[in-house]
Amino acid sequence: MELIIIHETDGSTSSANNNLLRFAISNAPVASVIFDGLIKNLRLNGSKNIMVAIPRTWDVEFCESSPKIERYSKDIPLSCKHLQPLKRSCWFAISNGRFAIQTDRELIEKVLAGTEADIVAINVAPELLPYREKVRLTAQGKVAGFRRLYSHLAEPAPIPADWPHHLFIKTGSFKNLFVDNALPSTFSEFTDRCSSESLTVRSLNIGGAVLDLNTEEGLLTFLAARFDSSVQNRLDIKNKSYRRILDKDNVTISDGARLFGKILFGRNISIGQNAIVVGPAIISNNVKIGAGAVVNSSIIGPNVSIPQNQLVQNRVVKGPRCNWKRLTRHRNSSSRQIRCRTFDLNRLKSTNDTFRTWPMLSYARCLKRIADVVAAVTVLTLFAPVFAIIALAIKLTSRGPVFFKDTRQGLHGKPFNCIKFRTMLMGSDKMQDKLRIINETDGPQFKMADDPRTSAVGRFLRDTYIDEIPQFFNVLLGQMSVVGPRPSPESENTLCPSWRDARLSVRPGVTGLWQLCRTRQPMKDFQEWIHYDTKYVRDLKLRMDLWICWRTARKLAGNFISRF
Repeated sequence: MELIIIHETDGSTSSANNNLLRFAISNAPVASVIFDGLIKNLRLNGSKNIMVAIPRTWDVEFCESSPKIERYSKDIPLSCKHLQPLKRSCWFAISNGRFAIQTDRELIEKVLAGTEADIVAINVAPELLPYREKVRLTAQGKVAGFRRLYSHLAEPAPIPADWPHHLFIKTGSFKNLFVDNALPSTFSEFTDRCSSESLTVRSLNIGGAVLDLNTEEGLLTFLAARFDSSVQNRLDIKNKSYRRILDKDNVTISDGARLFGKILFGRNISIGQNAIVVGPAIISNNVKIGAGAVVNSSIIGPNVSIPQNQLVQNRVVKGPRCNWKRLTRHRNSSSRQIRCRTFDLNRLKSTNDTFRTWPMLSYARCLKRIADVVAAVTVLTLFAPVFAIIALAIKLTSRGPVFFKDTRQGLHGKPFNCIKFRTMLMGSDKMQDKLRIINETDGPQFKMADDPRTSAVGRFLRDTYIDEIPQFFNVLLGQMSVVGPRPSPESENTLCPSWRDARLSVRPGVTGLWQLCRTRQPMKDFQEWIHYDTKYVRDLKLRMDLWICWRTARKLAGNFISRF
């Protein structure tokens, strides 16, 4: 069994906000969504047996989906029967029910496995989420660089002043820590008790999404996220009293009234003429919606009568004592919209709005691919007779395979094996770190004029660009294009800020704008690479591709003739 604690007092929030969470717990339609979401988002060990501790002074309207409830007055009673250690570990988990949290549970388990502390306090920090970028500035306000995360990050943090989002206690420390089998009402008392028992407390921040259910925005965003994941379908089954399906005995709809989206209804609901209710929304018991009123993405508490033509948008109306004029004045039609996408880590991982898109029948998306296939077949047919000669020369001059395969990122970052004729000696990749101090390019790339790792035949293949002919197999397979940005590995792309990912909007090319226009000036090659690749994606058209192909053909012919 896991324990989720909803603390009665909180020094960081006002009593008004405390009343908001208290309202949600005491209102059955809202409590159904809250309990269902907390259990799903805070469950750390996969257990279905979860208990929620709630202040004894709070009212709770129980329903069929309610978890096991433990009522407490001051200190929170605990015992070993309440908590079970995490799977494959020796930790008890206690979660703060004020917050709805999504984070990487595997990372939490790795952190716990690698710590020697007795107590670990973990707070979730959205700024440590992956695929986010932070600008680093100097004292003068100039840009010094970028910090970009590619996975959830955990970093040390000061001991918090209030209860953390998650609290982990080693099983061996449990009995010594809770002499009276009770958790103190304040976190400062808890840390004092840890000190008196000589227990080590460690605090961490970890990347994730967090919503404060004691705030109106947090509660509404949580509602939108839960409804977006079709939670109401489960609620309809478990709670016959609160259904999306309209019951004539519970919901009365006048002529002209309209309902849109996902809505959870209580009992004894009356919707006036021409009224509009837009989900996600929760309408509690004994609510009357006046004629012409609009309820949009809101929670309406019990016994509320909404006046005629009243707009309620992105609001929590707790009870009948509502200042409707003030509500209209502060939240008009231009008020911000609550978005549930900020609380969906799976969407966050898969969403990238830097990629450019084109219409289905455009040159970039359709005709360019047809031209690539024709060009690849033509080039491979013309060079087929010399493939055997090149392969024999490589085998006779150095040991190893004829072809070299390296993992690169293609369209939208999809990895593929880029094929070339092998031009380097075996084990050259292990020598690169030693030679990096004399790297002639800036950024993550590596380039040397007289690279000692290159074989004799390989040097000729590189100078004449014949080593890149096998890449037309990648073109034929749809992994590359004849013309496009430089194919680069993930190790280089991860050093690019997110806006530079626009270069992955198209397939990488055998040749490209950067290969023709680069100046090789010191400390400029990396910037030119990004500049010309993004410029190509921005200005992509048939005329540019034809110009690049013509210039490449001239350059190849000139380099080949100059070798003799």
